[in-house]
Amino acid sequence: MDSQTLGDGLAFLNALLNATSACALFVGYRSVRRRRLHAHRTAMVVAVGSSAIFLLSYVTRFLVTGTHEVDAEGAAKTVYLVILFSHMALATVVVPLVARLLFLVGRRRFRAHAALARWTLPVWAYVSVTGLVVYVLLYHVFGYR
Repeated sequence: MDSQTLGDGLAFLNALLNATSACALFVGYRSVRRRRLHAHRTAMVVAVGSSAIFLLSYVTRFLVTGTHEVDAEGAAKTVYLVILFSHMALATVVVPLVARLLFLVGRRRFRAHAALARWTLPVWAYVSVTGLVVYVLLYHVFGYR
């Protein structure tokens, strides 16, 4: 298998992991709102797990193929870059937020966990969804050079 094929396969896996995380976040949110705490915990374990596997897979894909330049121009490229850069910036913010949430729940500080989760959820959901959008745009709509 050549590096291009491996990189494209890892990119697809990353998109699946982002989609899994986004769905698990939605299920986790709905579950906690309905006081279904076991379902919430299960969904959040899936969200954290898929995000952790994503990080490993993303670094591997980056080491195998490097960066890609989107094959678009004008407004289309601008829209893509706005989505990409907002995704990247918020992805760096969400990692320590999720780590803090895990710390708080591990210490059974549920009120502090809930207070921080209100801010973390939309950021994490945005990162998961825009990760999927970036994949679709780069690999299926515009292509890359």
